[in-house]
This record gives sequence, structure tokens and C-alpha cells, in this order.
Amino acid sequence: MIEARHLRVLRAVATTGSFSAAGRELGCTQPAVSQQMKALEASVGTPLLIRSGREMRLTQAGEALVRHAVGILAGLTAAEEEVAAIAGLRAGRVRLVSFPSGSSTLVPTALAALRAAHPGTRVSLEEAEPPRSVELLREGDCDLALAFRYEGAAQEGEWDDLVVRPLLTDRLVALVPERHRLARARSVAIGDLAAEPWIAGCPRCRGQLVEVCEGAGFTPRIDFATDDYPAVVGLVGAGLGVAVLPQLAVESVRPRGARTVTLEPAVRREIVALTLPDLAQVPAVTATLEQLARAANRQVRDTNSESGRTK
Repeated sequence: MIEARHLRVLRAVATTGSFSAAGRELGCTQPAVSQQMKALEASVGTPLLIRSGREMRLTQAGEALVRHAVGILAGLTAAEEEVAAIAGLRAGRVRLVSFPSGSSTLVPTALAALRAAHPGTRVSLEEAEPPRSVELLREGDCDLALAFRYEGAAQEGEWDDLVVRPLLTDRLVALVPERHRLARARSVAIGDLAAEPWIAGCPRCRGQLVEVCEGAGFTPRIDFATDDYPAVVGLVGAGLGVAVLPQLAVESVRPRGARTVTLEPAVRREIVALTLPDLAQVPAVTATLEQLARAANRQVRDTNSESGRTK
């Protein structure tokens, strides 16, 4: 095994022509240089220097090793500088996966703050709903996943192998056409909408909708299903049905022609950021987690403030 410190000594000996001069250049003693050269020759299994009196010259093997040492040591220096830059957040990359309503609300605020604080850190964004986003994290295709799960629907041990950073609790709201009989109501029970045609969202949200409705004693008649939240809002606004959407999803779209009504009893989902234990130690990932948490806190404050003004 050739060690970098031995290559540095060999290069210094080749450059200066003696052990004593190499020691002065490296800041060590002549015996220390001699010892490291012997260790290097033992590692490669062949002499690297020919000593004749006070003169010293490289063997053919020594010349070859010095030639390669220049590139190796330059590469190590570059690697050390790059790692130091990443550790100091002067560089780095984070691959983020988020569900759509998180991408349009929490992520922009977080990434803008991250860029301002650490302009050398780069973040890529891909959209995926859980559980696919969590699969991408476990498969090594992203470093950080913004995900959610509904209260009461969490599977035991679902995220036990991951670092879970809770961000906020997102309440579901009913969305009805603005001329609907319940559009001015302060709150609505989901059973009050049993006879309505429904517009459903993503597969996981759709499953949650059916489960909540069946818990209220009816099966929803789903006329339309789409993963696109603006499409859900547009269909409701056109009077084609009602929907239940997370508050984050409604806030990311201007609900023209539709009104939100508080849903009672409350149905909530937990919004979290997920990463792997080893990745949680990476400075750029840690910094991104912190900014997502701050963006979530700001989102909660803004939502509470808006709720206070509309009461």
C-alpha cells in the first residue's frame, strides 16, 4: 500500500537530491526521511534510490513513481480542497424530492433562504408523491424527501430506518363551488357532502378520502380524479363537484369560483422531511433541513394569521 506521505517524501528527495535537504523542505529530520523512504521501498518491493557516497539518484522504478506522484498528489490536494469546501458549505449538492403542494409552498421559501446563506450549495428538485418519494430516498436517488402521511393511517415502523424531521401538520379543508349551499358555512361535516359528485386527488389522497367518507357512513361518487391540484380547483370552480384538499394545496392555487370550508371533525396529515442517517451528517443536507423547518414555521404563522383575519 503506497501512502501519500511517502510519495511526498520521495518527491522532495528527488527534487532536492538528498535526505537532509528533503527533511528541511518537509520540516522533519534526516533520519525521518530515511525511515519513510525505506518504508516506501518495502511497500513497492523494489529499490527506488541508488546511493553512492554523497550522491543519490533515482532508479527506473523511482523515476516512474515520481512521475505518477505528481498527478496523484495534485489530485489529493484538489480532493482535500473540494471536501473542505463542501464541509464548509462553500460547495455541495442536495437532491430534493417533494410532493407538488410542498414544492409550491415550503420548498421555494426554503431554497431561497439556503441560496442566500450558502450560494455555493446547489439543490435539484424532483416531484414525487409518497411512497414513491421515500423509495427514491432509500434507493439512493435523492438525499432528502419531503413527504406526508395521514393521522391514523401511519404504518408501524414505516420510517424507522430514516431520520424524520417533523415540519407541520396540514389540515384538510372542503372545497365547494362558490354558489354551493354550504359555501358560506363556517364548517361542514364530510357527511353533509355525501350526495355530491366528488373530484379526487392523488392516489394516496384518494384512498384517504374514501376511508374518511366510509367512516362517515357513505362511499363517495368520484366523477373525476387528477393528481393536478389546479385541475381539482378548476373542476370544483366550474361546479362539477366538491373536493377535500390539504390546506397547503389550496394555498398553492388561487381557488377561482370555489370556496374553502373548514372540515369537522378535523382530518390532518403530517408533513415531514426525511433523509438517511448518514446523509443527515452532511452539512448541505443539514442546512437544507433547517431551512425547510423555518419555511414550515413561517407557513404556520401565515396560516394562523390569515385564519384570524377571516374569523
